[in-house]
Amino acid sequence: MSHYAKIENGIVTQVIVAEADVLQHFPGTWIQTSYNTRGNAHPNGTPLRGNYAGAGYIYDADHDVFYAPQPTPEHTLNTTTWLWELPTQGNI
Repeated sequence: MSHYAKIENGIVTQVIVAEADVLQHFPGTWIQTSYNTRGNAHPNGTPLRGNYAGAGYIYDADHDVFYAPQPTPEHTLNTTTWLWELPTQGNI
């Protein structure tokens, strides 16, 4: 079994655990996500789609990655890790 995120208008609306063949019975767009992927890294192998998806996360189809919504306007998205970062003291 694997984790799958339902995508509506580029936003994750839910995440389920299912076999891939079962998804044909669920309406909508479902994309696999890896519970062990965070910061575009996987402790035991190849990362899958940047980060584990959660409800409210963004799915960037152009880069085929999931990332969290922007926490504050000061945060910038690191497109290597797909995590939000605050500017460093030297950049303020």
